Amino acid sequence: MTYALHVNGAEHHVADGWPGESLLYVLRERIELPGAKNACEQGECGSCSVLVDGLLVCSCLVLAESVSGCEIETIERHSALSRVQQAFVDAGAVQCGFCTPGLVVAIEDLLDREPEPDELTVREAISGNLCRCTGYGRILEAVRRAVADPRAAVPPTEPS
Repeated sequence: MTYALHVNGAEHHVADGWPGESLLYVLRERIELPGAKNACEQGECGSCSVLVDGLLVCSCLVLAESVSGCEIETIERHSALSRVQQAFVDAGAVQCGFCTPGLVVAIEDLLDREPEPDELTVREAISGNLCRCTGYGRILEAVRRAVADPRAAVPPTEPS
């Protein structure tokens, strides 16, 4: 089976796919975009979070072929550090780094919808993302820094 995925502004043809392949598997192994992490494979940890047509999803739960024709955005969509990524670095919110891509995607999604969220809204938005290193304090600080960042928007997406 062959199909195409539109990822980060570029079309990727997937050859010899099988119907049960998850979007996570295809992104990492076939398209070679390793940003979304493979952790629980049950949609419980958020490490594989991506946007599909603007909706935050756990890519481990999505069949890749089912999103052919959709716009998929991953952590790799930026050509430079986004304001959220920079805020994670500045706040020391990157520890082991395994949860970071999913958290960044979730927070960027939140800030696109709500530019100045309160802490409860942030906590709710990242409640599907597990971090075992930071205790979330530094992550919340990173969100505060990203909100305060004078850049009005995330850097534009460049096709890969």
